[in-house]
Amino acid sequence: MNSEELGKRIKEARLAKKMTQSELVGTFITRNMLSRIESGNACPSVKTLEYLAGRLDLPAGSLISDEVQGEEDPDRNAQQLITVKRLYNESDYSACIKAAEKLTGSEFEDEGQAITARCCIALSEKAMNSGDKAAAIKYAKQALELADKGIYKSREISVDATLKLSEIAGGK
Repeated sequence: MNSEELGKRIKEARLAKKMTQSELVGTFITRNMLSRIESGNACPSVKTLEYLAGRLDLPAGSLISDEVQGEEDPDRNAQQLITVKRLYNESDYSACIKAAEKLTGSEFEDEGQAITARCCIALSEKAMNSGDKAAAIKYAKQALELADKGIYKSREISVDATLKLSEIAGGK
């Protein structure tokens, strides 16, 4: 793995934890050094990498592993969930749904479905506002279907999706 990819992974994990660079580095390294690492202009020592991973609540190996060894890689799936949360927080709902699909069959499938349901509600609203009723219906139905799955079943999302469908039907 190159230093640019490593820096990107560290930055994504930090942002997913909603940490500033200063909060992440503490007194171990300078914020400037972390900035150089995140931009790919510097490569951290093993000791620094272990420190940063510990502060991010991640196994150090998860930041540097390139490929999944087996069919199920908890570190990679956890990183994927962090990416999904980041995309949701950035309101990049389409990319978030695509990223959440990679959690299907993993131990984070329920989380991926719950976040996807919330993305579908947002995309349904966006489609309604732009006058695309077909897309609004599609997303609302998908949200309704996902709202009743897994351990994060959400009555709130079910109600929101049902209301969106009623609103669309009333506007025809």
